[in-house]
Amino acid sequence: MRARIFAEENRKWWTLAAVAFGLFMIMLDNTVVNVALPSIGRDFDTGLSELEWVVNGYALTFGVLMLTGGKLADLLGRRRIFIVGLAIFTLASLACGLATSAEFLIGARVVQGVGSALMNPATLSIIIATFPPRQRGMAIGIWAGVSAMALAIGPLLGGLITDHIDWSWVFFINVPVGITGIVVARLVIDESRDSSAVQRLDLPGLAVSAIALFALTYGLIEANQRGWTSPLILSLFVIAAVGIVGFVLLEQRQRVPMLDLSLFRDPTFAGANAVMMLVGLAMFGVFLFVTLYMQNILRYSPTKAGAAFLPMTILIVVLAPIAGKLSDRIGSRWLMGAGMALVSLSLLLNTRLDAASSFWDILPPLMVGGAGMGLAMTPTTAAAMGSVPVDKAGVGSAVLNSMRQVGGSLGIAILGAIIASYITVEPPDPRAQAQFLGGFHTALYVAAAIALVGALVAVLTVRKTVHADAPAILEAA
Repeated sequence: MRARIFAEENRKWWTLAAVAFGLFMIMLDNTVVNVALPSIGRDFDTGLSELEWVVNGYALTFGVLMLTGGKLADLLGRRRIFIVGLAIFTLASLACGLATSAEFLIGARVVQGVGSALMNPATLSIIIATFPPRQRGMAIGIWAGVSAMALAIGPLLGGLITDHIDWSWVFFINVPVGITGIVVARLVIDESRDSSAVQRLDLPGLAVSAIALFALTYGLIEANQRGWTSPLILSLFVIAAVGIVGFVLLEQRQRVPMLDLSLFRDPTFAGANAVMMLVGLAMFGVFLFVTLYMQNILRYSPTKAGAAFLPMTILIVVLAPIAGKLSDRIGSRWLMGAGMALVSLSLLLNTRLDAASSFWDILPPLMVGGAGMGLAMTPTTAAAMGSVPVDKAGVGSAVLNSMRQVGGSLGIAILGAIIASYITVEPPDPRAQAQFLGGFHTALYVAAAIALVGALVAVLTVRKTVHADAPAILEAA
């Protein structure tokens, strides 16, 4: 009996290691690309909007298809969908590395987003299905710590590769890692799925949500170039508004909706998802534009720009599991509120940066931001996932991650639009630097306000979750 219990306990942690391996790839690709963007822009002779699409083509597809990925994981098997997503992601990474134009690269990044959308909700739902509630906070903390580790390694690795090899290798490195991940997942992860009787895909909901979010993002990115009052941009905003309203109405009437709106009746689930979306809105664009600031204004090399983020992301790695364990004991509410308040403070500190700033001026806001994200991210995930039934873990995970990715896409587009509105000249015109900094500072003030709203939402909506199966676990213990 003891041997069997020990084997089952071991298998749980091997399963966590396997899904964390795939997650590492996804999160690495979020940051490894950022420091390579200036080099990509020079090689393909592209402007700011095209570089935004290299990031947003991935992030938007990731966010839009995440719900479908979660539904497929619950329907067809979480291990199966995880492996399929990992295979698509690996092949798309190879295509990204072989890209010969910005358009080809953006297209390959979109396919990468498809693979990530299948993988990501499966990783978290496998953890929820594998670990009992008393251990989920710890497991999710490790899951989040792996994410942060990839974020930490990504900029530095991307910088080293871009400086000493070529930017295309930031994508090629995914290929051997992906192949290894597929083998490991096949060996150690047990299959699980939603056992409820009625399951089907919501293709109308997928189509309407994809059209609405694409129209909104495209309109925000292209508005400064084409004009905010141009017929095309106004038409895109109308399509987005109609699509969002249509999606909500459609989901209310679907027998098996892609997005189960009844989940949002739980204030903790609704609040945690709102906070996750606000994190994406506030921080995704900041990471991108701080990278551009370091390289284009301070003239940092890609390696130096990547290394500058290392203290911040190491702090996230350290704090994420601690915050996860604390959320098991005291709940997520105040951890989330404090974390988002620190994120807001870090963004305000960043507004002091200018063309004469040194690394020691950049370090304090990065450290405060790392502490804030380390405190906020794991408790936010634990709060959301603790408020959904285990058999809906795939959909719950997909909703949460969709909120982050969609928020990130919109954050890049909104902050990018703010910065672009200040820019009327291009280098080597001496005014270009001052114009970028003016837009950069305004964008940071907007991001700080968004993060502060996130802190208020967390404190007002999130409550400590009492798991339905907790009494049985206590009795068994």
